Amino acid sequence: MGVLKNIAIGILTLSLLTFIALFGQLPALRKTPIGWLQRALCLHLPNGLRAIDGRATGGRITSHSKRLGRYLFYEQNPVVLILFLTLLTGSAGLFIWNALYQLPLRLILPIPVVLIPPYWFTYLSAAYNSHYITPANHKERLHDYPYDHVLFRPGTVCKTCNLTKPARSKHCSLCGYCVAKCDHHCPWVANCLGRGNYRYFLALLLTLGILQIYGAYLSYWILRPYLDVSNAGSLMSSEYWTELGDAIVDAVNMGGLSIAGVGLLAATTAALPLGLLAYHCYLIWAGMTTNETQKWADWRDDMSDAIVFRTTRDELLSHASTRSDGDQEVNGADGAAQKGLADDLGVTEEEPRVSWPIRSSQVIVRTNDGRPPRGQESLWTRIWCLGDVDNLYDLGGWDNLMEVMKGR
Repeated sequence: MGVLKNIAIGILTLSLLTFIALFGQLPALRKTPIGWLQRALCLHLPNGLRAIDGRATGGRITSHSKRLGRYLFYEQNPVVLILFLTLLTGSAGLFIWNALYQLPLRLILPIPVVLIPPYWFTYLSAAYNSHYITPANHKERLHDYPYDHVLFRPGTVCKTCNLTKPARSKHCSLCGYCVAKCDHHCPWVANCLGRGNYRYFLALLLTLGILQIYGAYLSYWILRPYLDVSNAGSLMSSEYWTELGDAIVDAVNMGGLSIAGVGLLAATTAALPLGLLAYHCYLIWAGMTTNETQKWADWRDDMSDAIVFRTTRDELLSHASTRSDGDQEVNGADGAAQKGLADDLGVTEEEPRVSWPIRSSQVIVRTNDGRPPRGQESLWTRIWCLGDVDNLYDLGGWDNLMEVMKGR
């Protein structure tokens, strides 16, 4: 029982730590135990280790660790991708080499069907670069999505690329480009996921989960003769669980690392890609990207602080025009300030024309003092929740999914 216990504890601990590190920063989990554990694992623990290293070695280990961490997580490199493919290939190869002769043909035939797609979708996700915004495609990218005047405002220039940022784009310091409809940078494929390759990433998660489930089933099928506890009494009896434990130990010993170990690894880690896929299905249903969820979370916090206000684009333009054309003669500075606010918010008469089924005239602003913009108090209404804001990019769950499947 000791071998099984050590293997199970090791795999489950690694899976839990991976889940906490990957998902703990999500806005929905920030104030949950998962979020607290993520901060303890990725913030407080490293700070504690740095303090100990400072006393013990003068910070030499910390210095080398920072350089390694900067390379792994803040520079474009294929290390995590190579580790992922090595683990996938090594596990699959070890299992097939030792298990193939023990399987019937009907279970062997599906193996290529479930094994090849994760490699193919990894390649498609990693090799795709048409979502990078360059001077050559910049004009086209400006017409992909309308500006919602909440998360994205027209006229914002990327300080690195020196290009006007299209709606839903984000600059990736690792890739070195602004990325169209940027979701996030994924170290598992060493590339940003956005317009075009996001669908391949979803397919990778799905096919990887299916492969893991099928691998776990094949392992169980081979070891099932050793797991027979039909004569061990009722399910609630101690004899049943003792017999089951002995049977599992026998199965592990018979299957070894190549069958039992790989099967257990597949079974316990299948929840990671499938759980991430479920989260991204929620994002698609809600009409958001991972990048946008963080922006919406910031707006939600500001709304709870009562510092967010809403008006319409037409009212703001009309007011700015009136103030600059009329009142500026009496109070030039104040009149210019009213028009300047519209310009600062990117509210102009001319915006890139986009063929998009949803229209909204909303303009949302946050203030430092919790009061509406000076001189425009009658235009602005305080809002308290995200339900008062239009998500211009939510076309409805099915239409959102079709947009993603079309690479948009």
